[in-house]
Amino acid sequence: MPDDPIAAYTPPRVWTWNAANGGRFAAINRPVAGATHERELPVGRHPLQLYSLATPNGVKVTVMLEELLALGHSGAEYDAWLVRITEGEQFGSGFVAVNPNSKIPALLDRSGAQPVRVFESGAILLYLAQKFGALLPEEPGARAECLRWLFWQMGSAPYLGGGFGHFYAYAPSKIEYAIDRYAMEVKRQMNVLDRRLAASEYSCSGWRPTGSSRSWVAPASGRLMLAKRPPLPGRQVHTRGGV
Repeated sequence: MPDDPIAAYTPPRVWTWNAANGGRFAAINRPVAGATHERELPVGRHPLQLYSLATPNGVKVTVMLEELLALGHSGAEYDAWLVRITEGEQFGSGFVAVNPNSKIPALLDRSGAQPVRVFESGAILLYLAQKFGALLPEEPGARAECLRWLFWQMGSAPYLGGGFGHFYAYAPSKIEYAIDRYAMEVKRQMNVLDRRLAASEYSCSGWRPTGSSRSWVAPASGRLMLAKRPPLPGRQVHTRGGV
C-alpha cells in the first residue's frame, strides 16, 4: 500500500467529530444544529424579508421576486439582507429562528397577521408562486411538469454541485475518487438539462420569464460548475432599494 494518508484511511465503526479536519470551514462546520450566538435579524419596511447571499442557490429567490415585481405584483416588494455564511452569520439566533437548518436563502413574510417563515429555496419559490398566483401553470398537467423539474433541480444540483465544488475547490486534501465521482454526476445532471432544453425553451414549459431570468438562471448553473458565485441581479445588498 502506498505511503498515502488518504489511501491508508480506515473508516471508524463510530464516527466522531474532529474539528481540525474541517479545512477552510472548520470554524463554522459542526455536527449539531442550533444557534451558536445571539444575533437578531434586521427587518426592513417591506412585507417580505429575504435573508440570503448571491450563491447559485441563494439567487433563485431574488430572481423570482424581481419577476413578480416586473409582472406588477407590488406585494412582492422586499428587503434583501446579506447573510455572510463564511463568517457563520447563519448560526445567529435570529436566523436559526427562521431556518433551523441554518442555510440560505430564508424568507420571512410579514404581510399577514402572523409572520410566515419559509426556508429551502424550492419551498420559497413554490410559496411565492401560490401566494401571488403567478409563474406556476394552473393546468394540472403543466403544473406537474413544472413541479417535476423544480424538485429535480432541488434534489440534484445543490448536493451534487456543492459536493463537486467542495472536493474540487475547498477540501484540504484533493481526493481523486471524490472529485471524479461528483464531476461525473454533475456532468450527467447537466446532460439531463441539456436534453430537456433541446426539446423545450425552458425546463418548465408552462413558465415564461419577463427578463431577469433570461440573464441569471443559466449563468447561476454554469457558475455552480465553476464554484463561482453570481451576483444578485440588479440589486446591491444590504437592502433592496438602497435602504
